[in-house]
Amino acid sequence: MTAALRLVAMLGAVALSVPAVAAEPPPNRQAELLALLHQDCGSCHGMTLRGGLGLPLTPERMDALSVESISETILSGRPGTAMPPWAPFMTADEARWLATQLQTGGNPP
Repeated sequence: MTAALRLVAMLGAVALSVPAVAAEPPPNRQAELLALLHQDCGSCHGMTLRGGLGLPLTPERMDALSVESISETILSGRPGTAMPPWAPFMTADEARWLATQLQTGGNPP
């Protein structure tokens, strides 16, 4: 294998090993998503997201989960529970962005 082919193969392997990063929504959509989080999600998870009918959504709890796991729950809900699917209201990238906000505590109520 030539040096150029080895370099291409190595760069491809690196690209595949980097986790997907959620595209950041525009500021107006971020505000809408955060309003949804605190008003709609807060109706079950508590207005401060520290628990209620639903489990707490604190950074400490969310950090134990992957962004993909959180975003999948946001999009698909939890069958057999009160957690509804939110896929009709946001894209996968927006759900990943929201999951990251939950993990970092970036936008408290």
